[in-house]
Amino acid sequence: MKLDTVEERLARVDLTKRVLLLSHCLRPSQNCPGKFDKKGLRCPGDCAEDCVIGRFSRVALGLGYKGVCVAAGGAMALRFVREYSPEGIVAVACDRELVEGVDGVKGLAEAETQVPPIVVVPLAKDGCVDTEVDEEKVLRAIALGAPSELVNSRDERGHP
Repeated sequence: MKLDTVEERLARVDLTKRVLLLSHCLRPSQNCPGKFDKKGLRCPGDCAEDCVIGRFSRVALGLGYKGVCVAAGGAMALRFVREYSPEGIVAVACDRELVEGVDGVKGLAEAETQVPPIVVVPLAKDGCVDTEVDEEKVLRAIALGAPSELVNSRDERGHP
């Protein structure tokens, strides 16, 4: 019996029941106008920065995701997951945070069968400031299972 991959499981989760978790270290540290609150980094509505956080957030929310959290750490991301109770998660962070986060989400579930599929995309360059990630890999993860007309409606920079 073949087991489904985590990507196949996430692709079957309705887009409106998913969340995107991003590490705050992806933000451009020198010119990010965002401010932190207890729910994470908040980008201003009129933000003119062209950064990966904004691109990923616009794509996820444009596809119907129930929320995006730009977390300053695992505890903040877990609070977000507890609050939103997603049925699927795409997480982008450093390896250490991803391992701790997946374990934390498993700890929130009452049974192994209740753990949502979590597609993780590790940072290509970490270091807690001005990190990098494979943008196409993240965009593919966000769009898993999305109708092609929704995915094809965004431009080459990830805008819906």
